[in-house]
Amino acid sequence: MNHLPQSIIRKKRDGVVLSDEELRDFAFGVADGSVSEAQIAAFAMAVYFQDLSSKERVDWTLAVRDSGQVLSWDHLDAPVVDKHSTGGVGDVVSLMLGPMLAACGVYIPMIAGRGLAHTGGTIDKLEAIPGYVTGLAPADFQRIVGEVGLSIVRQTETLAPTDRRMYAVRDVTATVENRGLITASIVAKKLVAGLDALVLDVKTGNGAVMQNRDDARALARMMVDVGNDAGMPTFAHITDMSVPLAFSAGNALEVHETIDYLTGADSAKRHPRLEAVVEALGADLLVQCGRFTGADARQQALEALRTVRSSGAAAEIFSRMVHAMGGPSDLLERPSAYLASASVVLPVYADRAGVVSGMDVRALGWSVVTMGGGRTSPGAAIDPSVGLSGLAQVGAEVAPKTGPSIEARPLAHVHAATRGEAETAVKSVRAAFQLAEPGIAVESAPVLLEVVR
Repeated sequence: MNHLPQSIIRKKRDGVVLSDEELRDFAFGVADGSVSEAQIAAFAMAVYFQDLSSKERVDWTLAVRDSGQVLSWDHLDAPVVDKHSTGGVGDVVSLMLGPMLAACGVYIPMIAGRGLAHTGGTIDKLEAIPGYVTGLAPADFQRIVGEVGLSIVRQTETLAPTDRRMYAVRDVTATVENRGLITASIVAKKLVAGLDALVLDVKTGNGAVMQNRDDARALARMMVDVGNDAGMPTFAHITDMSVPLAFSAGNALEVHETIDYLTGADSAKRHPRLEAVVEALGADLLVQCGRFTGADARQQALEALRTVRSSGAAAEIFSRMVHAMGGPSDLLERPSAYLASASVVLPVYADRAGVVSGMDVRALGWSVVTMGGGRTSPGAAIDPSVGLSGLAQVGAEVAPKTGPSIEARPLAHVHAATRGEAETAVKSVRAAFQLAEPGIAVESAPVLLEVVR
């Protein structure tokens, strides 16, 4: 290392633009352990306040990519694509869309992350499946992608190791929200994966990392620019996270919802906002990578996605991936036999009858974290069984149980390890919902807001 970590931190703290060599030295030092967690935290905080210039963003992203192995897919005969979300509550799109895309004839090598702050992580959800190994060697990762069409893994010592350490420290040092660090974290992992096309799902709203739409748009533009400047065709959807994206929040519960979506013909089990995001991202990505062409390409892509879901082809891909990654071969047939269930389940009733008019999604996410469904320190264990289910949607009528003839309609159900934790969560979940008077028509904001290309 030609530049000492403390010298690099000092320069960035003072607003100096760092050179490519300085950024690469720091990134490689993070990867090999010569940069301490304290220095990572200091660097992240310096960047949080001083930000990165446009050139620094590209240089840092490429340095993070080059801190480990970069994958090649020259042996595959179809496009290699992926999607990534900036995180939300109930955001289980990856688990649904990945197998649907693979069933449409493209390959998805997804290097995903753990939860950040109040938002859930794809890797944490998959690790709720007994036996599922997220830390594969690159050769095994490539083999499963080739055989199944899809593999979802975490960063390891060989794949974007700098981001793996940065990600964990940012989560617990209040430096998640910096756009430059978010851009590098996401885009570097996708560059490592060697993609032909990438779609980004950039969330906005009170449950998103970027709560302001202008900030979300700026982040989307930044990631699209860095991805394309690095040679990876990239575009982004900005989507709403002012309400949870699913009926559930919590790792095992979201895997259950994924299985219901991929295997069930019952439309009541398909969250309308979640399905809208899955289909929009998937259809545009299939067109972007050239899987469908012509004037009606997007409609062809939509029909293909719906067909592979309704036919069970996507469910079969998901099942094969889970088994190839070390999980049970019959997870889809017997999910309750494998996915952990909480010891205590309590309904959450509103104090009065009314119509759900809004909610504090961030507070709902933190209630899951507080019950043990997320982390408050790097490497902390997660309880996959805890979370929320049956989340009432905006516009839904709710009512407390006030008598034997009154139909109680809860806001949600809390799944917790102990009665005390459940009762605490009930209070925080109840406080997170806003109600209008009974009979008032209320609609949520559109979930698909704009596309950034």
